[in-house]
Amino acid sequence: MDMHTVVLGTSGTTAQDVIAVARGAARIELSEEALAAVAASRAFIDELAAKPDPVYGVSTGFGALAVRHISPELRVQLQRNIVRSHAAGMGPRVEREVVRALMFLRLKTLASGHTGVRPLVVETMAAILNAGITPVVHEYGSLGCSGDLAPLSHCALTLMGEGDAEGPDGVVRPAGELLAAHGIAPVELREKEGLALLNGTDGMLGMLVMACADLARLFTSADITAALSLEALLGTDKVLAPELHAIRPHPGQAASAANMAKVLAGSGFTGHHQDDAPRVQDAYSIRCAPQVAGAGRDTLDHARLVADRELAAAVDNPVVLPDGRVESNGNFHGAPVAYVLDFLAIAAADLGSIAERRTDRLLDKNRSHGLPAFLAGDPGVDSGLMIAQYTQAALVSELKRLAAPASVDSIPSSAMQEDHVSMGWSAARKLRTAIDNLTRIVAVELYASTRAIEMREGLTPAPATRAVLDAVRGAGIEGPGGDRFLAPDLEGAYAFVRAGKLVTAVESVTGKLA
Repeated sequence: MDMHTVVLGTSGTTAQDVIAVARGAARIELSEEALAAVAASRAFIDELAAKPDPVYGVSTGFGALAVRHISPELRVQLQRNIVRSHAAGMGPRVEREVVRALMFLRLKTLASGHTGVRPLVVETMAAILNAGITPVVHEYGSLGCSGDLAPLSHCALTLMGEGDAEGPDGVVRPAGELLAAHGIAPVELREKEGLALLNGTDGMLGMLVMACADLARLFTSADITAALSLEALLGTDKVLAPELHAIRPHPGQAASAANMAKVLAGSGFTGHHQDDAPRVQDAYSIRCAPQVAGAGRDTLDHARLVADRELAAAVDNPVVLPDGRVESNGNFHGAPVAYVLDFLAIAAADLGSIAERRTDRLLDKNRSHGLPAFLAGDPGVDSGLMIAQYTQAALVSELKRLAAPASVDSIPSSAMQEDHVSMGWSAARKLRTAIDNLTRIVAVELYASTRAIEMREGLTPAPATRAVLDAVRGAGIEGPGGDRFLAPDLEGAYAFVRAGKLVTAVESVTGKLA
């Protein structure tokens, strides 16, 4: 990704900017408008802090301990303690891109002017991101309510110069050392600031934004491999006619059918239903590919709508309103994000399932319309892709388990104060695994369908198919022949799909696909 600068104002951010910061090296700048709004909201907090009346998060404890009024001399300790105590994550480290998205999205809310932190806090967080310093965040610790508490606390700990973080060189060191090396002074948190750093849906939202980008590419990739399988099975492309999809007007379905039709344009393989093995119609996994992938596309559009709304939100508790009121609320609850994360996992599972069925059909000589058993060079002596389909089936089976929703679960916490939670972080974590599995499943279908097409003799593939074959073989992924060590080829196909090279190859012929 090209280097560019992301400017944060008071009105949220975009998915493109999240990805630029999380996966690229985009630099963050805070607008003058944002800094002025932050300073203004801080003035309200300072005014309330000076009064004797207890205000949640400013002069009280937190959660179930909010009944205690905290005296002024203990408030710095209070804010420091909440970060230290809440940085209680366990398990493997979370990926760098997730942590950067998490921090950037928390910064987005801080910059809104609704949280009451000082400008120093937002400036320091931006400096940490710009320096390439990434806090060590662990897999477990968020229930997706009251924010992604433990993950955000580990980030806040770095802001204080405590805990561990990864430097731009990839080496994990004490956070204080990394800050010093980059000329960044640790922040001593004051009233409200510790709480403001922890109370957000930022982790699950960051993972949703990146998942939407990854799935958009995968849906297009799956349309391509479905078209290649249709071609390899000598199927008909008549079912892709736009007038058929216009009478069931789901936009995703129409987009997938149009993609497949573009891939198959000019193919000499399609339309052989009445040859040696006549067929009236293709199997569902071929004929209904646009309907299944299209339903997933429409689900993705809904998820993007939810993500865009959340990207425009300021999620904190309590919040500072423009008139100076500081009000408690429940906006930190992750249900809106958790639901679509789970919904996307269902769509991914079904897309993987139908892709595996097409692969199995390519390998079965009783259903493949003239292809050798398991696409083997010498069936019986060679096993061909028999176990590649086993691997694909194992991935599909896991996808089905990952499709079980996390958002229907809730484990009460904080002495029953937080008695209903979203589990949105867990939904996001399993969706990341699901997307990786789906990428591998699509890669196996690509590997099988390209091999099958090359095993057909006397027919001319579509120009787009030819471009895919050339790109795949150019990437060192071998074609038909005798049995060989298969794992490297499958891993190569996975890398090819994951990097977007499959889509690029096709679009070099068809132009932009949906």
